[in-house]
Amino acid sequence: MPRPTKQQIDDEILDAAASLFARHGFRETSVQRIADAVGYSKTGLLHRFPTKEALQEAVIERCVGQIREVAAHAAPLPPGPERDRQVIVGVAQLAMEQPGAVALLLSCLLAERESEFGAALETIGEEVAAAFGDHPFTGAAFGTAGSLADPVRSCRVVGALGALAVAAVALRDCFTPDALATLVDVAYDALGHHPTH
Repeated sequence: MPRPTKQQIDDEILDAAASLFARHGFRETSVQRIADAVGYSKTGLLHRFPTKEALQEAVIERCVGQIREVAAHAAPLPPGPERDRQVIVGVAQLAMEQPGAVALLLSCLLAERESEFGAALETIGEEVAAAFGDHPFTGAAFGTAGSLADPVRSCRVVGALGALAVAAVALRDCFTPDALATLVDVAYDALGHHPTH
């Protein structure tokens, strides 16, 4: 079996950290907990990421980059059902490959902006809104100034992303192309569109 590359090791660490940050928050996630999740020593992890803050920054930068990549594929389409489906497909593929990133994406939509980690996640929320062609939305309360103007749309977007995030974690070991297609249909339907085949 070939040894993993530096990039593969970093990806594994960043996805595990994203998942733990999403589940427990930045403050409650220790470097040791992340190291344990990936089977590395704390010293080995700190050799790659010298501080927990550096790890947090790398996780957020990576997630923003991934969402921008999804958005770039959808950008030629005008806001609406086709663009929504393109974004859902991109996020579903990301969920299949890196469930921690999608868990973090969902948590950014639920985080309180006043929290330390919530403020850092605001950028991810803005990128998600841009991918869908919507105005930025962030924060736990849909009525805040940073939220989408349409609370129904806010609920649908969060519901669609929530379905993807939960399924990515719960079904991680049994994703097949058929399961992925069904997941895309379910998330697309949550946006108020009917699945197409």
